[in-house]
Amino acid sequence: MSTPLPVLITGAARRIGLHCARQLIKAGQPVIISYRNHRAAVDELTEAGALCLQADFSNETGITSFIDTLQQHTSGLRAIIHNASCWQADPQPPSGRAFAELFHVHMLAPYLINLACEPLLRKSPVADIIHISDDVTRRGSHHRVAYSASKAALDNMTLSFASQFAPHIKVNGISPALIMLHPEDSEEYAQQARDKSALKVVPGPEVVMQAIEYLLNNPYVTGTTLSLNGGRHLKS
Repeated sequence: MSTPLPVLITGAARRIGLHCARQLIKAGQPVIISYRNHRAAVDELTEAGALCLQADFSNETGITSFIDTLQQHTSGLRAIIHNASCWQADPQPPSGRAFAELFHVHMLAPYLINLACEPLLRKSPVADIIHISDDVTRRGSHHRVAYSASKAALDNMTLSFASQFAPHIKVNGISPALIMLHPEDSEEYAQQARDKSALKVVPGPEVVMQAIEYLLNNPYVTGTTLSLNGGRHLKS
């Protein structure tokens, strides 16, 4: 039996991306991840069999360098999950440099990787691209204008690439609200976070993995962004 082609997950050395990488590996799926900064989780995933490639998506040189390295390590891909993200508030005073970094991470990296890796995805009988966006694009953000705008552009790329790559490659998105708390978050903050959704839970990363599995396994969904917000839109 031939070895399955790998799934690429960008930014998978921590939090949601790390959880998804672990789950895919546990299921016997070969995984390639990108990571910006080395963490203990990179060694863990390497020991588990993942190919871990360092990448800096904050500039075009770093993105193209990653693509070159990726193409040297695999002849095909089952899927690409664009999880790499930069949770950054608008700086004061305003800075074009800060916006440029968000543009590169959230928009240019997926754009260039999708185009460069289309031939790799076409080596798989079934192929998918999944963009991880953010529920903040639904309303915009007072303190994270650049972040919200760059994630909204990623949502739009889901539509464009779904049309361009059909019928062989499905392209979809996932738009999560708060999925995980940080260890240092207070109970007061946690309660405030729960109260923002109709379901009043902070669900944990497995809900994202479940959405990924749905998109990977459903043959009749493309150009769609799944909302994972616990009913926040009902509280607006």
